[in-house]
Amino acid sequence: MAATSVKVSSARPAPQLDENVIVSIQSLQKSFGDTEVLRDVNIDVHRGEVVVVLGPSGSGKSTMLRCINLLEVPTGGHIYFEGKDITDKKTDINKLRTGIGMVFQSFNLFPHLSAKENVMLAQCKVLKRSKEEAEAIALEELRKVGLGDRADYMPSELSGGQQQRVAIARALAMRPHVMLFDEATSALDPELVRDVLGVMKDLAREGMTMIVVTHEMGFARDVADRVIFMDGGVVVEEGTPEAVFDHPQNERTKDFLGHIA
Repeated sequence: MAATSVKVSSARPAPQLDENVIVSIQSLQKSFGDTEVLRDVNIDVHRGEVVVVLGPSGSGKSTMLRCINLLEVPTGGHIYFEGKDITDKKTDINKLRTGIGMVFQSFNLFPHLSAKENVMLAQCKVLKRSKEEAEAIALEELRKVGLGDRADYMPSELSGGQQQRVAIARALAMRPHVMLFDEATSALDPELVRDVLGVMKDLAREGMTMIVVTHEMGFARDVADRVIFMDGGVVVEEGTPEAVFDHPQNERTKDFLGHIA
């Protein structure tokens, strides 16, 4: 379905945002027809922070993530990325997106291109890097995700976990300031999940700002600086992993965690 216009007031400067806030979601709303998916969502994400978003299917968490780079257009509210209002029609969203890496549940690799060529493509097309520079960066990022020896393999020759790591390398090659992960491991067989989560943990240790929608509770406990629980299109509870997992305050949070424990 084609994106609709943003039904918000004219863009405004980010109101007194801390300079360490890289993403600020303010009064975010999103509807699909008569169905309200997000209702007054407010979240600030600081540089270097790992925020894990949990919630049942249909809670709005993936839609919120997609609104951050306008893959879904908000119905109302504002989203600021590095102080710029992405809902402003004057904002160059394509330029802004170069600073926002995103990894989806599906790998979305081009089947006719090798792993290396998949990682090179956007660098050349979007950032206008030379083929030589793009290739060097592609090889560097593939090595980081443990696939330096698979650079010339075609996607069909790679496992699902390896394909997802190529997708992560592709996003990292753009040198983003924040990484969004939308259920990046949910399409993988259990034995392949560990390698992808390992790459994500390495990124967190290196200080990458990350917003992660996932059902991987172990990852959330071990890596998150903050856990957000969403349900019904709103933020129900947030806090440190210890606070949310061990001492949840909201009954809905308790019920959700009780069912997945």
